[in-house]
Amino acid sequence: MRVRLFFLSTLPLLIPFSVFASVSNRIAVVSDPEQKQQRPVMTAQSLEDVLVRAKQGDAKSQWMVGNAYRDGTGVPQDFHEAAHWYAAAAGQNQADAQFALGHLYEQGLGVKQNYREAFRYYQAAALQGDSTARNNLASLYENGQGTRRNLEEAFRWYRTAAESGHPVAQCNLASMYFRGQGIRPDHEQAARWFRAAAERGIPEAQNLLAVMYYKGDGIGVDFAEAAKWATRAAEQGYAPAQADLAYMFEQGKGVPLDHVAAYSWYSVASAAGEHHSGGRMKSLAHIMQAEQLRLAQARALKWRAEHGQTADVRRQPPGLMSMFPSN
Repeated sequence: MRVRLFFLSTLPLLIPFSVFASVSNRIAVVSDPEQKQQRPVMTAQSLEDVLVRAKQGDAKSQWMVGNAYRDGTGVPQDFHEAAHWYAAAAGQNQADAQFALGHLYEQGLGVKQNYREAFRYYQAAALQGDSTARNNLASLYENGQGTRRNLEEAFRWYRTAAESGHPVAQCNLASMYFRGQGIRPDHEQAARWFRAAAERGIPEAQNLLAVMYYKGDGIGVDFAEAAKWATRAAEQGYAPAQADLAYMFEQGKGVPLDHVAAYSWYSVASAAGEHHSGGRMKSLAHIMQAEQLRLAQARALKWRAEHGQTADVRRQPPGLMSMFPSN
């Protein structure tokens, strides 16, 4: 079984996210969404052989040539040429190529951005059982891109992909249950599906599950579980989780009361653009000793140096559910 990698383009809880995978890796099953799988290197000779078969009309070879041009493997990267070969394979009902071409149209890579065409190709791949295409098709339905907005259809496609084990679709399905879009609000089901995605390594789901445990929303209050899931997401570099974990250390809930740990996690989250953390750091600074502050700052610098975390405000939409009290 090969692992299909994916890259998140937007976030739940308020915004659904679609996925693009490296289409040479097929199955959307991950233990860590940041993990990078080693892909076979296509040599010049093997590419030449594949190109011969592609020119003879072999759909799988056409898809593989499209991959090579998309990734710049053995040839200069050329999205326009990739689209050409994907279109040839998609015309023969090759699901991988349909998905890949849908993504190019959605993003405007090598072709003019066209959500209708993205919808058409995602739908074709989805009907053949492609779980990532199903997730992305649902996202288009939810946003009304390339088709009329239809929350019931979005819910149906998210659920189909989620039930096949697709972790991003599980997270999006949980979000719909939580918000009551396309279905009645059901926070127990939201917690169930956030857990499914969390167990597959999706940091957004891990943190949202942590918040639900912390607040007792759709699931019993359990500060230890909340801390466990917030920690997993925080260690992946997800800034909202880092802030929530810091808050737990500040409050001594689920973890020992530890202002040094709280300040260091707030510092890491603040550097990544998390909007609660700056004010919490100022409050803590008033009650911490100079040596504690020095230690906390050193820990934060060390963490950032080891993990290379940078600001990523795109991954933190306003209104994202968190542990912080509402103002």
